[in-house]
Amino acid sequence: MRSAADVWEKVKSLMEGSMTAVAIDTWFGDVEAVALEDTRLVLCVPTDFKRNIIRARFQSGVEAALKELFSFDVDVALLLPEERDAYAAQSSAPNPGGGEAEKYTFERFVVGSTNKFAFTAAQKVADEPGGAYNPLFIYGQSGLGKTHLLHAIANRVAQNHPGFRILYIQSEDFVNELIGNLRRGIDMQEFRNKYRCVDLFLMDDVQFIAGKDSSEEELFHTFNTLYEQKKQIVFTSDRPPHEMLRLEQRLRTRFEQGLSADIQQPDYELRVALLKNKAVERGISLPDTVLSYVADNITSSVRQIEGVVNKIMAFQELMGAQVDVETTIRAVRDILRAKENFLPSADTIVQEVARFYELDASALTGQSQNKEISTARNVAMYIIREMTQLSLAEIGQQFGGRHHSTVLNSINRVEKMMKDKPEMTEIIRDITNAVNSAY
Repeated sequence: MRSAADVWEKVKSLMEGSMTAVAIDTWFGDVEAVALEDTRLVLCVPTDFKRNIIRARFQSGVEAALKELFSFDVDVALLLPEERDAYAAQSSAPNPGGGEAEKYTFERFVVGSTNKFAFTAAQKVADEPGGAYNPLFIYGQSGLGKTHLLHAIANRVAQNHPGFRILYIQSEDFVNELIGNLRRGIDMQEFRNKYRCVDLFLMDDVQFIAGKDSSEEELFHTFNTLYEQKKQIVFTSDRPPHEMLRLEQRLRTRFEQGLSADIQQPDYELRVALLKNKAVERGISLPDTVLSYVADNITSSVRQIEGVVNKIMAFQELMGAQVDVETTIRAVRDILRAKENFLPSADTIVQEVARFYELDASALTGQSQNKEISTARNVAMYIIREMTQLSLAEIGQQFGGRHHSTVLNSINRVEKMMKDKPEMTEIIRDITNAVNSAY
C-alpha cells in the first residue's frame, strides 16, 4: 500500500467483519484519507458531529484494523475541513511543524555496511546544502530507511539554518495536488511558487512521477529553477534513475547528474543492531537467543524489524510472558510466515491494474475493446497467471467467461510487449510491487 487512500480502503474492508455495509457507508463513506505518516493515519471528517461519533464509537476499531495491517500501533487523527489546510501547511515541512518527524535524526539512524554510503552522503548534504551533492538521489526497497534519511536531512538543516524554507513531499501528493489544481482551474503560479521558492526540496518515492506527463513537466521546471539557484534537492526512489524507463529522458539525466546512493537490505549484524536499538527505545531487553532468532528470520526491512519489537512488547505486556524464543515465535507468527505461502486474489490484482491505468475495475472484466482497456486487461491476465495458481480457464472466468485460448493470447501479447518495450517490464514491476504491498 503506497498511499493513505489505499490504506483507508483496506481498513474499511477489514472492518466489514464487525460492521454492516450500511454502517460503514453511513459513518465512513464521506471520510477522506489525507495522509499516512509513519505511525499515524490522518483523516478528514465533514462535520464535527460525525467526528465526535467516530471518536466515541469507532476510532478504537479503526486503530485495531490498522494494527492488523501493519503489526504495530498506528494512531488516527480526525480533521475537520477547515483544519485540513492548516495541517497541509504544517506537514509540508517536516521539522518546523514538529511532530513525529522530529524523531528521525541522524543520531537515531542505525548504520551498517549496507546503508553507510547513503547515510554519509545524507549527512554531507545536510551539513552543506546546495554543495557538491546536488541532487542527492537515495534508492532502495521499501522499509530500509530512505524516508528516515530525508527527515534527518530536514531536521539537521532546520537546526543549522533556522531561516531556511524546507519542503518535504510525497510524489503522489505532488501529483494529486497538481491534478486538483488543474481540475479546479486554480492559478498555477501559486502551486509553482510553493515548490520553487524553497531552500531545501525533498521528494519521497519519486518513481511514481514516471509516465505522468503534466507532473513530469512541472517537476522538470521545479528542478531547473531550484538547481540554478543552488538550492538543495533530494529524492528517494525504489530504483536507480537508469531503471526508471518510463521517465522522460531529460528528467532522468537530471536525477543522475548529482550523487546516487543505494540502501540495501540489512545484513545480519545490522539486523541485530536494529533490534537492540528498537528494543532500547521501547524500554525492553531482548535475550541474545531472541535477537539471533529474529535476525535470522526477519531479513527484508527495518520496518518489519520495528513491527516485530512492537509485537513482542505488546505480547509481553498483555500476556505477562517471559521473552524467549518460544514466546517470540508465538508473538510474531504472522510476520514470520513465508511470503510465498500467500497468494493474492485475482480481484486484488485487477484492482491494482485498474488503479495503475486509472480505470474502473469493472471495465477490465467487461467486454469493451477500447485499446487502453484491452491493454490493461491483458496485463491483469498476465500478472494473475504469474502470481497465482489459477488455470487459464479459471482466469477466463474472472474476465466474463473468456475462453482459455483468449487468455493465452492476451498473456502472449504482454510477453511480446515486454520483449519489444522495456517500459512494459517496468509497468509489470510497479503493479506487482503494489499487489505485494497489499499484503
